[in-house]
Amino acid sequence: MNDLTKGQKAYLITHSILSAIGLVLILFLLDIANLKVFGTVLTLIFYVAFVASIFFIVKKKWYVKCAATLLLVILTMVMFFAAAPGKAYLDAVQGKNLESTAILEVEGGKIQGVKTQDGKVEVYAGIPYAKAPIGDLRWKEPQNVEPWEGVKDCTKFANRAMQSSTSFMMNTLQDMYLEGGWHIDLKYQPDLPMSEDCLYLNVYKPVDATENTPVLIYYHGGSLMSGTTASKDIYGVEVAKKGVIFVTVAYRLGVFGYLALPELKEESPNGTTGNYGLLDQVKALEWVNNNITKFNGDKTNITIAGESAGSSSISALCSTPLAKNLFKQAIGESSSVVLQVPPHTFRTLDKAYKMGADIKKEFGVETLEQMRAMPAEELIKTKYENSAMTVDGYALPKTPYEIYLAGENNEKALLNGVNAGEADPFIFLQYLFGKQPNLDNYKERLQSVFGEDTDALLAMYEGKINSNKDASKVFNEIISAYWFIYPHQSWSTMAYNNSEKVYRYVFTKENGYMSTWHSGEIIYAYGNVKNEGKSYRYDESDLALSDTMLNYWINFVKTGNPNGENLPQWDEWNPINNRIIELGSKVDMIDDPYQFLYDFMKAFDEKRAVDPNNAFN
Repeated sequence: MNDLTKGQKAYLITHSILSAIGLVLILFLLDIANLKVFGTVLTLIFYVAFVASIFFIVKKKWYVKCAATLLLVILTMVMFFAAAPGKAYLDAVQGKNLESTAILEVEGGKIQGVKTQDGKVEVYAGIPYAKAPIGDLRWKEPQNVEPWEGVKDCTKFANRAMQSSTSFMMNTLQDMYLEGGWHIDLKYQPDLPMSEDCLYLNVYKPVDATENTPVLIYYHGGSLMSGTTASKDIYGVEVAKKGVIFVTVAYRLGVFGYLALPELKEESPNGTTGNYGLLDQVKALEWVNNNITKFNGDKTNITIAGESAGSSSISALCSTPLAKNLFKQAIGESSSVVLQVPPHTFRTLDKAYKMGADIKKEFGVETLEQMRAMPAEELIKTKYENSAMTVDGYALPKTPYEIYLAGENNEKALLNGVNAGEADPFIFLQYLFGKQPNLDNYKERLQSVFGEDTDALLAMYEGKINSNKDASKVFNEIISAYWFIYPHQSWSTMAYNNSEKVYRYVFTKENGYMSTWHSGEIIYAYGNVKNEGKSYRYDESDLALSDTMLNYWINFVKTGNPNGENLPQWDEWNPINNRIIELGSKVDMIDDPYQFLYDFMKAFDEKRAVDPNNAFN
């Protein structure tokens, strides 16, 4: 260093700083792209070698050094922006020298799965429950599964449904925000490939399952626009270890699952359109009823469950006459369409038709033949969100509210509830690059939803909004109540009025990750906190709550009642006292903390129902 000029020393210092920044970016890249070990090592070796080479050109001409630095910056940025997570079919069970299951014969042919490392659970992944809805079957009712030859290997998760890929960079940034820092993870975690050929389910079976083992079927969430059965939060091994057969179901999403057009309705033998994803869910339910005895399952004791759009789907499955007598109990987490005008996941047929026409115009097509000829990769790029079911006259002859009002719903018992911070992630993302709700803007933003009724709503918070923090908290609570909490109150009330047993909860557990945000309870309810393996997210108190919640869910699946030995008492819910169970740092019955909002929300729902301009926005 002593023989270097000031300019050369300044170059080394500047380049070292840029190199350090570049190295952080490369590590961030490796984290978000989930490269294989070979790719990770090769990238780091190349990068370090390139940086080290600078010391050999420090005495070269200025333009050589500038070119080297520029090349470093360009290389880093190209790698950073060009990187994307790998794609691969994921093993349903991790481990070496795993034992295969016995060969079973189901609709379509023979299947063979794999046992978990401890030998306690058999997993059959990627079982087709219907024919691939491709080609001429795009936007048609699901057809019976096509038979296959030989024994189908059911050891890997199958394709996820076509969906707009979320930004892997944004996902990592969100994790950093939730975790309060960056916890680099270089473990290879590829995405599942996407395809229209997506109608598959997974079965997790206790090895020692005897005849008539209770069954739980789970439909994933994702706004009817995204999601996968391979999510770690709904991995079914822990459920199966408790003596329940767990089934997770994939279904058509977005424009493939919920497009509505008059010409589609006309060509359908059932006169249906706009509910293809819902029809897939019914088809999977039929498959389970027809085949679950092959796994020693009890088709007379089936519970259906889901979260978010999956829970909206559960309330629709509780309403459709197509699912009559196909299941017994229902579990709904954080969404419902059983109210007069659901705030999301549901729309009128006219509005569905309008969006369908807009999509045709968007792509410049006029006929169904042209639309069916479009590559799926192009069609999924539509700017319109097909994220709602509709009254099609077949799957849903009436709205779910009207079906419940007539006492025609399907379930015999209902367990349902919400998280304390339901709307927080949506509000956070919506205003990520703008102002979060505060004293200056919260009222105006509420007026965009509640209009002239906003003052009456805010009167219930008089004297409680004195700071930006207060304004943000109240705004989030009101939107949570409107989007998620009141819909569950309405669903529970309708079920109770039909003489059902109803159990309500609110999830309040803070932790080092999702906490009480929308979907934060899933990993607890299905027993997967213990499999997370990240101590900065969950601790012993989270493990204890997860064990409690899993046992509640399992008991409900088995008996229609969540209570059991060594569990805090969970009383039946009724709309008179509105007592619900808190699932948090404490587990105990409490007064519903949102009770004061329900009269307003009910009146607002009724007001929207008589105004066709507001209905199903």
